[in-house]
Amino acid sequence: MRTVQENLQISELLFPNVKESVEDMYKKYPKRKLESSQLVVRFAPSPTGFLHLGSVFTSLIGRKLADQSNGVCILRIEDTDKKREVQDGIDLIIDGLEGFGIKFDESVRGGKYGPYIQSERLDIYHVFAKYLVSIGGAYPCFASEEELGDIRNKQSESGVRTGYYGKWAKWRDADLESIKKALEEGKKFVIRLYSTGNFENKFRFDDLIKGNCTFSENDMDAILLKSDGFPTYHFAHPIDDTLMGINLVIRTYEWFPSIPLHLEIFNKLRFENIKYAHPSPLMKMDNGNKRKLSKRKDLEADANFFIKNGYPPTAILEYFLNIMNSNFTDWRIQNPKLPFSEFNLKLEKFNRAGALFDMVKLRDVCKEYISRLTAQQVYDLVLDWSKENDKEIHSKLVNHKEYCINIFNIEREGEKIRKDIEKWSDISYQFEIFFDDMFVEVKKESIDLPKEIQKGVLTDFLDTYYFGDDSYEWFNKVKRIAQKNGFSTDYKEYEKNPKKYLGKVGDVAMMLRVALTGKKQTPDLYQVMQVMGEDRVRSRIKEYINIL
Repeated sequence: MRTVQENLQISELLFPNVKESVEDMYKKYPKRKLESSQLVVRFAPSPTGFLHLGSVFTSLIGRKLADQSNGVCILRIEDTDKKREVQDGIDLIIDGLEGFGIKFDESVRGGKYGPYIQSERLDIYHVFAKYLVSIGGAYPCFASEEELGDIRNKQSESGVRTGYYGKWAKWRDADLESIKKALEEGKKFVIRLYSTGNFENKFRFDDLIKGNCTFSENDMDAILLKSDGFPTYHFAHPIDDTLMGINLVIRTYEWFPSIPLHLEIFNKLRFENIKYAHPSPLMKMDNGNKRKLSKRKDLEADANFFIKNGYPPTAILEYFLNIMNSNFTDWRIQNPKLPFSEFNLKLEKFNRAGALFDMVKLRDVCKEYISRLTAQQVYDLVLDWSKENDKEIHSKLVNHKEYCINIFNIEREGEKIRKDIEKWSDISYQFEIFFDDMFVEVKKESIDLPKEIQKGVLTDFLDTYYFGDDSYEWFNKVKRIAQKNGFSTDYKEYEKNPKKYLGKVGDVAMMLRVALTGKKQTPDLYQVMQVMGEDRVRSRIKEYINIL
């Protein structure tokens, strides 16, 4: 066992250029002045690729809880794994989350507790590493990869837990001279925790989502600083969260087993413990089994997939809130016009078993959300989305604003509200029946009735068509045309004597629908015709008659 003086000497040998103290750090980062109810939370992703949909899910939790408590939500970038970092990774995260309406009070773009990028905080970590070594809470380890592999093999052969701990930790109690010699020889080293935990001892821990759980104490001498001087997550997390004044750590369940290690590091650093909440990561069903939403396997794991295709970000956030707290659906029904920010998210209502992502349910939520919007709101949102994602639609919106708003307003008022749009990329399919240059590309459907019958019906419609008719009079004319041409206007009568008629009045409306739109399924036909205008209606029907 090394003496206090020896530990101090070792700390100076390892960190000769570190002149600041722990007290200096506390002065640089004074405690926040907060009310007891205010939460300070952080989202701390790594810039290692595209923005994962799970990052949107997790960051929403923090943003929501901070807003509810009039607190602070911080974005901190954990970039200590330089091998996996991608170019512009930080901008991908920030811009991607802003695309979902999630912004931060403090981040690389401003704040008093920065730097907010871990690679720019190395001097801070070194101060605390030096401090831990000086009090015997950490030590340098010069074990090579080959030596570590040999230890693992021996542990496996002996049937004991693998890892660097206890008697297996060769450098744990190395004397001052051995350490000096290794440094003089230029050997690479890491800084490890000097664990004083006992794996046989159990303790209780209360997680704000998982509840009261039992853990074994940590006894692993985990790496705190790597040989390149960068911290591991285990070391950076207590330091950054303490200095930034975080009082609730929200992170996915994969870090839950690290609780014993992190609590010991907090204790060694003499930090106050912080509350934790560990939501489960987004899961999906795959051949009857649950698995994590995967960057490698799942297209929908990329958050940008939803932005590019025009899934409304607000709808996605509302879907996530329902995954988090199942009572959100009832709240939304009771408060159809309130913004979701008014909903009170509660950690204790999270499903401990996991957050199941269901694309079918998400689509339904998107349809429901869009159905609640006014035509003007739809126009504004599609205009903004199409600017970057669909130049043709954007041009139509800019050059035909009122016409487009009228299109969006079809079946948007009254009892029968349309719910056929789930994403803004569907708008192209909606527009193609209204714009002649798009209509020529439509794959026209056909009616299984004699062409002469169709011509007669359509000609009769043109002869009686008056644009000023209301929907009631318009439909009465359709019924009269049906009767004239041998179609039944009474469904029950048709069911009794189907051979007596050529079809039902609905078949007459279908002929009009196909002639005007090329499709058998569209929104309300009368409203479609009103938006198209008399000239386009007459022109389309005449053209269809000519090609029959």
